[in-house]
Amino acid sequence: MARPIVHDLQVRRRLLAVTAELVDREGPARVTLRDVAAAADTSTTAIYSLFGGKAQLLTAAVDDGFRTFGESQREAAHGGLQGLGRAYRAWALEHPALYRLMFGGALAAYVDCKPTPDVASDSMLPLVEAVTEAQAAGRLRAEDPAVVAMAIWGQVHGLVSLELAQMNDPATDWPGIYETALASVARAWAA
Repeated sequence: MARPIVHDLQVRRRLLAVTAELVDREGPARVTLRDVAAAADTSTTAIYSLFGGKAQLLTAAVDDGFRTFGESQREAAHGGLQGLGRAYRAWALEHPALYRLMFGGALAAYVDCKPTPDVASDSMLPLVEAVTEAQAAGRLRAEDPAVVAMAIWGQVHGLVSLELAQMNDPATDWPGIYETALASVARAWAA
């Protein structure tokens, strides 16, 4: 009798990583499960066994992105808003395909694929907590912390998205622009 094939965590991680890369490069409509399996050096059976199908694989890839992003934010939380802002950019530059997969919107247009709401919102909790702490310490204006956090997120997200899209001249000083923007955000919300 044949032994069942076990698809382990390592196979799962490879599948999630190559899914983001392939979808980023080819677009969700052109990527097949066979393409993903070949790129991950496994079989489509592994995908069906671990995820169920293409929509579930894509959702898992997006959720995994938000999880790892959230981990990087929690690790940077000790640095306050500036530390979180720097960690945001560093994570995005380290995982550009995953970043675009998470925030690009191409998946939602192709399949019913959205991040799991709790996973996505958990990734932003360190920012809301940092805003709340800064408000309690009197460093930020006392407005709704969720609104302040979303406004800050929008600003850093916009700059990172422009950098990843390689907007402007190749010699653009994105690190300098980003640091200027972080300082500007801090001044704009200062108490």
